[in-house]
Amino acid sequence: MRVLVHPHASEIGGSQLNAVDLAAATRDLGHEVMVICEDGPLVDRVLAHGLERIRMLAGRRRPSPAAAQRLRRVVVSRGVDVVHAYEWPPVFDALWPRTRSSTAVVGTVMSMSVVPFYPRTIPLLVGTEQIRQAALAAGHRRVALLEPPVDTTVDHPGVEANGFRSECGLADGIPLVAMVCRLVPELKLEGLLATCDAVGELAAGGTPVQLVIAGGGRSRSEVEDHARRANAAAGFHAVVLTGQLDDPRRVYAAADIVVGMGGSALRGMAFGKPLVVVGEEGFSDLLTPETAPRFLQEGWYGIGPGSLGAGVPALRESLRRLLVQPELRLELGGFGRDLVVSRFSMDRAARILVEEYEAALRTPVSAAERSADAARALSGMVMHKARRRVQRLRGTERTDDANAVPVRASI
Repeated sequence: MRVLVHPHASEIGGSQLNAVDLAAATRDLGHEVMVICEDGPLVDRVLAHGLERIRMLAGRRRPSPAAAQRLRRVVVSRGVDVVHAYEWPPVFDALWPRTRSSTAVVGTVMSMSVVPFYPRTIPLLVGTEQIRQAALAAGHRRVALLEPPVDTTVDHPGVEANGFRSECGLADGIPLVAMVCRLVPELKLEGLLATCDAVGELAAGGTPVQLVIAGGGRSRSEVEDHARRANAAAGFHAVVLTGQLDDPRRVYAAADIVVGMGGSALRGMAFGKPLVVVGEEGFSDLLTPETAPRFLQEGWYGIGPGSLGAGVPALRESLRRLLVQPELRLELGGFGRDLVVSRFSMDRAARILVEEYEAALRTPVSAAERSADAARALSGMVMHKARRRVQRLRGTERTDDANAVPVRASI
């Protein structure tokens, strides 16, 4: 097959990294794979994998007619069999190329939900079983589970930290908690601030602990404020921010404990580190054999109380348990590593993708169905854009995509 992968942005982020890494893994299974994207940090990742990169228009709206025209020209000139679009704006870019009947479009949504105006005849891959069931209930024709993959041959317990702690002014003899994530308001910020506060309280109370936060984003000033308070309470630099790192493997390697969500949580597990998953509305929970079924069903994220309660006190208690019990850290780190290797490997995910590509090519949608579905989707998107404009004028607009609002558990 000849596959064209279309990530939704060229910044470094979980969905984009998955798109490129899976493109390389699919290529390694014997298929011709190209990546179309704007100029940006992601291009280095594409080229490092030895993938062909095709330039997408820069400074465009998402989605846009110009991007759709560019995509169609590439599809026709290169004889593309499958366009794989990540997140909903690139899927809409691919609606016009889809009118070439021999080309299939497959979409992946690694966000926390699927927008209601997503085209329902385009095969869809989502990151959790809970989101898959919700999409099927909403009328999507084919929805497959593609849990966020991890390259366990690159991310593993043998990676060296190579002096990371000393470079950041962190002590070698004090347990290190690590967070690797974007510093943005939606989804991430509450967990970031709660972890700063919990570490500050633990350090102030005499429990040896440090926290390193690797990532950048528009909420950095708020995170820095909480870090300063934590450091003042601890009496030393217990919380350190590194900014954005193109390769955060040394962070995971240096850590004793990882706090995170989504792909970052899984990467921490791949390094054999015990994990505390954070979310919103006070959620946090330690990954254990008892809590793992919930995360496998709902994703590496949560809303509301965890098994120890809600808010900073619950997070502080999970961290305290790990900090004072090195043997528990070792046990749960090994459990997480085994789980990632058995269920979240890159090779397994690439084989799922190839199955979905082949299924999309075997079961084409009629021109009439495509047209009707595209009309419904485009109408819904126009209404969504109009609501966003009104919200922008009122100062109430969310800055993340519409599907940043998580699907909630039904039980």
